Amino acid sequence: MTLFKLSLRNAKRQARDYLVCFVTMVLAAALLYTFNGLVFSEEIQNLSRLMKNMKSIIVLVSIVVICIIGWLVSYTTNFMLSRRSRELGTYILIGLENRQVARMFFLENVAVGGIALSFGFLLGSFVFQILRAIVLTMFDVSYQFSISFSYRAIVLTAIYFVGIYLLAQFKNRRRIRSMKIYDLIYFERKNENAMIQKNGLQKKIFVISIVLGMIGTLCLMMRDLLLGIIGALCIIIFLYGFFASFSSGVPVWFEKHAAQKYQKQNLLIFRTLSAKLSTMGVVMATIALLFTATLVSEGTGMVFRAIFVNRAEQVTCFDLMLGFREQSEKAIKDFMEAIEDSISVKSSRRYSIYLGENTDISDRIEEKMQNVSTYYNEKDVLMRMSDYAALRKMLGYTEVKLEPDTYLIHCRPYVAEALGNWNQTIAAGRHTLRFAGMHTEIFAQNLWNVNGHGFVVVVPDEVVQDRPVSHHIYALMSENPISEAQYTLLENRFDQIINTTWDFDTRLIIRSAEEAETASMTVMTVFPLYYLALTLTMTSAVILTIQQLCETERFQRQFALLYKLGMEHREMRKALRTQLAIYYAMPAIPSIVIGVSFIINLGYSVEPGTMEGVSHPLVITGIALGLFFLIYSLYISMAYHTLKRNVIGKILLQHIFKQVKKFINIC
Repeated sequence: MTLFKLSLRNAKRQARDYLVCFVTMVLAAALLYTFNGLVFSEEIQNLSRLMKNMKSIIVLVSIVVICIIGWLVSYTTNFMLSRRSRELGTYILIGLENRQVARMFFLENVAVGGIALSFGFLLGSFVFQILRAIVLTMFDVSYQFSISFSYRAIVLTAIYFVGIYLLAQFKNRRRIRSMKIYDLIYFERKNENAMIQKNGLQKKIFVISIVLGMIGTLCLMMRDLLLGIIGALCIIIFLYGFFASFSSGVPVWFEKHAAQKYQKQNLLIFRTLSAKLSTMGVVMATIALLFTATLVSEGTGMVFRAIFVNRAEQVTCFDLMLGFREQSEKAIKDFMEAIEDSISVKSSRRYSIYLGENTDISDRIEEKMQNVSTYYNEKDVLMRMSDYAALRKMLGYTEVKLEPDTYLIHCRPYVAEALGNWNQTIAAGRHTLRFAGMHTEIFAQNLWNVNGHGFVVVVPDEVVQDRPVSHHIYALMSENPISEAQYTLLENRFDQIINTTWDFDTRLIIRSAEEAETASMTVMTVFPLYYLALTLTMTSAVILTIQQLCETERFQRQFALLYKLGMEHREMRKALRTQLAIYYAMPAIPSIVIGVSFIINLGYSVEPGTMEGVSHPLVITGIALGLFFLIYSLYISMAYHTLKRNVIGKILLQHIFKQVKKFINIC
């Protein structure tokens, strides 16, 4: 058999036997291609002028991702070498030279890498279409599904992947060429050193780490920034201390619960876990931190998305809105002319917001929302009923009437909750007004120089005649959505007026521009965070899985002995499932505690009324955990089925073979 045929045969077997590594390479190539496709998509970049910045952001994140994937590929190929070292040493023993064996190993890994890259392009093109559909939907652009390939994205992905892959293969090639036969044959049996050698010190660290873990968890649940930082530090110390000393904690537990030691498969499961963790405590703690970073990235991305979407919805419900203080009539007239020249106006209204006499309503809101500092005006702000009725008509809201000597409040929903059963009278000049109701439709109440920051008091027109003006507003609804070209023209004209006669306490809001900015900021913030989160999840899961697969031979010896002692196949499968469940849960549980606490605290720390509906902190937490476990469970499933086939399956085949041989001998 020629060296090429031998390499090809080994490559086919390798892709089957080392499914975890192959799937990892496919996913890595798919991730690189997907986000490179976003970088080179002119369709996406032309959606908004802000999207031009997406290329730089994706490239910066890609640098970090490439470094992570490069280390991951090196780790997986080193695992392949360790698993096949005995076979490669045998080739040298029967007469092949080191350079021939190194070339054979190099060729078969290049073949597997090429196949993985091809599958990565196919999977990446499909995932890119999903991201493309999401982006176009965010910009309210019609989407049609079509499988297509970006040649520039393919070339760049190939450069990244081939560079990463070849570096790892050349490293292993040099290693094989310099290794002796003995080193190759026994390379797989090389042991790792335990982190902490003294058993007494391990016990102390184990107890201290458990205490710090409980303290850190309690601090994270207090929803206080300083306590949260202290809690996070305690959790980090807990992670490294716990995993470094776990091997001593198991015997201590069994000493206090001797009756549990020999029940079911407890001794086998925990003894195997403690033996493994005694040499990989730092790795497990680091993986737990990577899992935490994954959940934090996913949760932060969704919180940012909620902030951006809420801002776009609440900033203005009008197509154009201009807020300003006392300005010259000429400046106002100039800008109105620019608007009329650029936009087909459907309806418009120019009006004023007035200052009331007191802060009764603001005080009530602050009293009920003590965790939120006040950001309202120095006095409760007022609006004339005639302006309010005209604005409601422009927005298509139901008509509202106001009786003499009464007032109503228009506010955001969370303000209405804070006011509760408000039914107080208010004074405005010589008028005393009775409460007549509350409305919570979207009414541009999220910024300064708008319809009240959070709320506005609507009063009869005559009430505000003697009240000072807070600011003026010009609101407009257009016949057609304002295009980006129209927005650019108005913005330039607006800047010219501000730089000449207006002060800087003005604000121009155009709904289409705000929506485009929101979509752009979401894409440029959320997508890179998820890019990083997916890479970290995949990396951590691969390390855990490879560490388990490295124990295949030891599992075979253990379960073969247990089978001879009478353990049934059903019990062996149950023991294997239990052991894997505990092994994969150990780094995930503390990560979930930290990540969930962070996401919830972050969600409740933003402006009230932002995290609602699908953006509620608990919903975001559930989505983040769901995405995390989607990838994590894939690797758990691959590890279980691989070990079941290579360990329990081989024992079953050996049993069948012995029974058949015994039957033949009898015959």
